[in-house]
Amino acid sequence: MNCKAVLIPFLGLFSCAASIAAPTEDDRPEKPNIIIILTDDLGWQDVKCYDLDEESPMETPHMDTLAKKGVQFWQGYSPCPTCAPSRCAILSGTHGARTQKTHVVGGAPPAPYGQNWRMISPWYSGRMPVETYSIASALRDAGYATGHCGKWHIAINHRAYPQPKDHGFTWTRSNLGVTRRMTPHRLTGFSTTEKDDPYRQDEHGYSTHQNSLDALDFVNSQKENPFFLFYCTWLVHTPIHTRNERLLDKYCKKLGVAKPVGKPTGWDIPGQKNPFYCAMVEELDYYLGQLTQHLEKTDDPRWPGHKLSENTYLIFTSDNGGMEKMPGEIITDNYPLDRGKISLMEGGTRVPLIITGPDIPQGVQSQVMVNGLDFYPTLLSWAGAKPKKGQVQDGLDLTELLTKDPTDPTLIKEASGKPRDTMVWHFPNSAALESSIRIGDYKLLKNYDHLGNKKNEPYELYRLYDHAKGPGTRVDLEEAKNLASQMPEKVKEMADLLHASLTEMKASTPYYNPYFKGKLPHKEKAPIALKATQSGDTVQLSYQENGAKVLRADLIYTLNAGHKYEEWFRQSASIDPEGKIVTAQLPKGTTHYFINLIDQNHYLVSHPKIEDRRTRGEKNPSQYATPVKAH
Repeated sequence: MNCKAVLIPFLGLFSCAASIAAPTEDDRPEKPNIIIILTDDLGWQDVKCYDLDEESPMETPHMDTLAKKGVQFWQGYSPCPTCAPSRCAILSGTHGARTQKTHVVGGAPPAPYGQNWRMISPWYSGRMPVETYSIASALRDAGYATGHCGKWHIAINHRAYPQPKDHGFTWTRSNLGVTRRMTPHRLTGFSTTEKDDPYRQDEHGYSTHQNSLDALDFVNSQKENPFFLFYCTWLVHTPIHTRNERLLDKYCKKLGVAKPVGKPTGWDIPGQKNPFYCAMVEELDYYLGQLTQHLEKTDDPRWPGHKLSENTYLIFTSDNGGMEKMPGEIITDNYPLDRGKISLMEGGTRVPLIITGPDIPQGVQSQVMVNGLDFYPTLLSWAGAKPKKGQVQDGLDLTELLTKDPTDPTLIKEASGKPRDTMVWHFPNSAALESSIRIGDYKLLKNYDHLGNKKNEPYELYRLYDHAKGPGTRVDLEEAKNLASQMPEKVKEMADLLHASLTEMKASTPYYNPYFKGKLPHKEKAPIALKATQSGDTVQLSYQENGAKVLRADLIYTLNAGHKYEEWFRQSASIDPEGKIVTAQLPKGTTHYFINLIDQNHYLVSHPKIEDRRTRGEKNPSQYATPVKAH
């Protein structure tokens, strides 16, 4: 026998087996996995690796480790200072000002919040329209398994239409887990080691959190297709509590505060001194670690010999800045940032943002300004997917920045090729009533409620940084020095650009309340609505002018009066200025309607008059509206 002849084929077989056992980079699946972890109300200064000036008492080892494995952005922003509009903007890639989705809930007729509120927030949508081509829809069409886990809040209510599966998600779960309200109060219902306890503590002493387990279930169920997971935890939103008594005791001791007794209903010690909240942040960190460690330890079924983490992009961020307080409860402190959630000051929009992935450098700290609106085009780039033709995108692709040099702001380019240096926010809601624009080192805040209001100037101008002295060189991160009176030309330049941007997006702005009991300029000139009539699908309203012209009229209508998720929509109406008549067409299915008149001084008059939100309480707006006559 020729031994050499036998040996050669044997060596060939061995070589082939070795190549199977040790895959190369060339075997990498074409499409990577993608995960967005969107926390709820997590403040910029609640995360240990973001410490500035004062050390945070919260312990976040997994978040800190994640930052070392990717890019940590120090100037990462949410699209809006509240939850629902940020989530809609992230999923759609479209600015809330453009989609008329600027605050939570929505889908209600404009009305003052209280009897003596000077201004009225404009109508804004209660949902992300079902026809929106979301990130999930785009990735689903590109061959991805798409999963949503946890909080939704893209509709008028968490359970209202449309739901995740209406927006491209093929898999969804929404268990509250440890965030479910503790009853009868937050010193009852702590987790135990008992087998029948749904929050049973694990071997590390942390409570079982079904929301976290659901995320792991989705990841484990994907064997053949790339996956996109939109993991939206309720942590660290209210109610402020922890089911882990060990952590509560730990932070009471660490903070030097007495453990509450009896039936605690609030917290009044200022700063980051709330032990319930600190425990929540550590719990969030632990559940984040469950997922990231799973990715590092679990074999990739599409890439034998490799772990899931090697071909998974992960974005970790928050939907808005930290909620500093609520009635009766001090939660946290975003210092040195000013204010927090529900404000366009830095504390309301600046958020933790860490991005990791297979071709993203590790351990990089970046001062480049980025926004949650940028996720949509970036994810599509990672997946090789495309937006719908004609779809408006208000964010920019971060791929070149992330892979080439995450510290170089010139790598984020507008369609013109010009590096981006500008961002706009619009929040004409709640008590804030603001818009803002950031251009380079400067930020301009526009206050809508300034006429006859000694508390507010029309504009506030702040210099946050001095880029000439190096990236991230602080000047007034606290927004404590208003430069508007010293730099009028800068104010005008930025105000003109803000106005142009909001005009292009057809943004809605707040109205003055003609029923405000105090003094308001031109209040006496507001129009008077007289009589509404209906003929078929046409309604008309006669009105009287009192010195100010009516410039706009809207039909505010509902298709489901009396429903627990009663929802209202807006449609423009036509004005006959000579006859003082407004004409509107009722959409099919309309059950009730209002007609709004807006005059040249931006006063809003509603017919019929609707009670302010506090007065009407739980009553649906349809109880004040004009019912549609059958025809």
